[in-house]
Amino acid sequence: MTDGAGEQPGESSGPHGGRWAWAEIDVGAVAHNVGVLRATVAPASIWAVVKADGYGHGAVEVGRTALGAGAAGLCVALVSEAVALRTAGVTAPILVLSEQPSEQAVDIVAHRLIATVATLGGIAALAAAAEGAGGPSGADPSGGADGAGRAGRGSLAVHLKIDTGMHRVGAAPGDAAALVAAIAARPSLRLAGVFTHLAVADELADPETDCQLQRFDEVLAELPDPPSRADRHGVDDEVAVHAANSAGALAHAGARRSLVRAGIALYGVSPGPDLDALATPLRPVMSLKARVSFVKRLRAGERLSYGLRHTMPADANVATVPIGYADGVRRSLSGRGAPVLIGGRRREIIGTITMDQLMVDCGDDDVAVGDEVVLIGGQGAEQIRAEEWADRLDTIGYEIVCGIGARVPRRYVR
Repeated sequence: MTDGAGEQPGESSGPHGGRWAWAEIDVGAVAHNVGVLRATVAPASIWAVVKADGYGHGAVEVGRTALGAGAAGLCVALVSEAVALRTAGVTAPILVLSEQPSEQAVDIVAHRLIATVATLGGIAALAAAAEGAGGPSGADPSGGADGAGRAGRGSLAVHLKIDTGMHRVGAAPGDAAALVAAIAARPSLRLAGVFTHLAVADELADPETDCQLQRFDEVLAELPDPPSRADRHGVDDEVAVHAANSAGALAHAGARRSLVRAGIALYGVSPGPDLDALATPLRPVMSLKARVSFVKRLRAGERLSYGLRHTMPADANVATVPIGYADGVRRSLSGRGAPVLIGGRRREIIGTITMDQLMVDCGDDDVAVGDEVVLIGGQGAEQIRAEEWADRLDTIGYEIVCGIGARVPRRYVR
């Protein structure tokens, strides 16, 4: 046991930004997961969802890796997320997953993004921006590819979002035909995709997924569909149709259609308990690690951390780890028996997790300053998954990985 703080050689100027806490992002696992998903959903293509900075993993690095592994395009939630990818040199198709404020239409056109539309106002704003940028006779505002990855026709690609039951965003089914007609009336736009989003695809016993897909098919059947025409009027063979998120891709063959939008599965996290078995071939991408910064010997009966809520049941060595709730280690994990790995063994977080630090009961084991601590990931034969945190917190793995804060340096490994 070593008291006080120390420094590992080279750590202060190394890839962890001087912090003894970091997230390791296994980009090889990203490529592996893309391969698994491509094999699962073929002949549908994979579009990698890299919103929220790649679910906390790093959108640029994950996006580049996914594209290199065969993903056909990327999906984001915000125009600013897409612009960051373009600024980093990503030239692949990028779909913005919901209709954006009209003032962002100019940026959508300027950065050759694929826009989502669900209202007449959204269509009008995008058409005006595209016409202002040169219209259909100028450079292709979509970057030369439509939603299915085929060559563009000198107009801004848009995907029409249909609300089939989640009731978050999207056009009502009865409005779809009029919106398709409005897009067709704008020479600066072209309909490149029609899609919906599934609300309960991760809950296999719920029949609503089949109901949503049926509603979606009814909408598609009602749209003008002249199969021999390619003049942007109606829905032709070049229009992508998509409905599947990660859960839909893994569990619902009928949802896969032209493409699937792979989000949480891309990062090796199960979309939900019902799908754990289907997610087994996927590899977790993120590990959250730190180093022991201080060790002290506490006696039975001593209390520790804010509120002094934890009383030591026996004499033990207690390690302080410099990571806390400001980094995404949720304070609500306190007192729930949450484990970390030190020396290849599970050890319990004790006391209240603070903003920057937490404490671990190491029993009588000799633990030293600088020892590696794994909060999420593997060490020796043991592993802690994001899903385990989620179970303890009555939440989902998405929230765990997305919640790892920006001040935790990311280290990219293969």
